[in-house]
Amino acid sequence: MGENSCVRTQFTHELHDLTNSLTLMCRLAHDTVERGVDALADADLTAAYEVFALEEQLRAAHRTCESRTVALLALQAPVARDLRHVVTAMQIAGQLAKVGVLSSRVADQVYRRHPEHAAPQPILDVLTELGRAAALRMARVGAAVAYGHLPADRVREDPLPADPPPRAHRPADRHFPDSNGRTESSSTPAQLLERLHAALTEPGDPHPPADIIALTLLGSHLERCVEHADRIDGLVRFLDTGVPPTAQTTDSDPQPAEI
Repeated sequence: MGENSCVRTQFTHELHDLTNSLTLMCRLAHDTVERGVDALADADLTAAYEVFALEEQLRAAHRTCESRTVALLALQAPVARDLRHVVTAMQIAGQLAKVGVLSSRVADQVYRRHPEHAAPQPILDVLTELGRAAALRMARVGAAVAYGHLPADRVREDPLPADPPPRAHRPADRHFPDSNGRTESSSTPAQLLERLHAALTEPGDPHPPADIIALTLLGSHLERCVEHADRIDGLVRFLDTGVPPTAQTTDSDPQPAEI
């Protein structure tokens, strides 16, 4: 009995370490998105370089999470909720790594177009709003990973709250960024994409085909960051409730089936 208790205690510590590694990945992923949007909005080459460095750190953190999860699966043979915890952590880590890659691609466009902006007005404003939405969603799911659950009233396509949760209400040992108090517009990501499409196809302000392709790709990179945040949302719900992401739906926005 004492030996089993020691094994369980060790396993609990290892799960805690895995959650801490995943929380670090969430912070890094959030920072890559936020600094990528800063680089885009201000044609800031320094911010673009920061994104490249953060993405390298995110890759390293992903490797650490993968190593932890493989070791737990191979050596501890978890079952039931413990198995769900380990497998979900592996999937969340994969989603976060993809966010880093996408943010790096946004920064790469800023680097290529510097000292000019990567997009003209008003397209730049739409891209910036979409990026801020992605950063705020990454902050939200990062806090959810640290807490181990999402708010009960969370609806994915609702506008995000105007203010982040007070820092005093977060776990003391898991500080997570709050996007420096920035707020998101009342537009949803879907509405922002419609605005982007309308701006790109405006007859009175035609754009060269090469620019349309580049700007569409920028919008796609930011949209996919939002999608990955939504998938992490579904994975955290799965961990908390046991309902698979493919079975989770809301009235306004079905959970994407791809994980």
